[in-house]
Amino acid sequence: MKSWLWLSVAIVLFDQATKWWIMGTLVPYQSIQLLPNLNLTLMFNEGAAFSFLADAGGWQRWLFSGFALLVTAVLVAWLLRLEPGEKVLAAALALLVGGALGNLIDRILLGHVIDFVQVYLPFIPLALFNPWPAFNLADSAILVGVLLVLIASFRGEQAADRA
Repeated sequence: MKSWLWLSVAIVLFDQATKWWIMGTLVPYQSIQLLPNLNLTLMFNEGAAFSFLADAGGWQRWLFSGFALLVTAVLVAWLLRLEPGEKVLAAALALLVGGALGNLIDRILLGHVIDFVQVYLPFIPLALFNPWPAFNLADSAILVGVLLVLIASFRGEQAADRA
């Protein structure tokens, strides 16, 4: 469903705008507390989720870029083949595409992804991701997209069971 690609474009534009705004506002690792458990902290991630392979020496930039391009192509093809009634799945795929492209732009142009939202989760022991690794709007879109894919899959299974 081509009509959902506007959401992907909106995610990319808003993601890039927030990243460039934060780059002009903060210096690396500077924090501004917004709420007791929420900071803006400019950080750079050369790896994947949770800084996976961040210290690999540079080759991971191209591996993750190629993977993002491949996944984006598959997701766009899937999105374009959806039936008109599959709105939750369409929104999910559009969010995934927008998030993947937002981080891909950073990785190709800068060699790292700009992260800046940092959350402290008081119910998690200090040794386990506290503060939570910094993230950005693209990461949030990917997370929501994955959750919506799971919801759409669950709803689809129930519909198939009723049929």
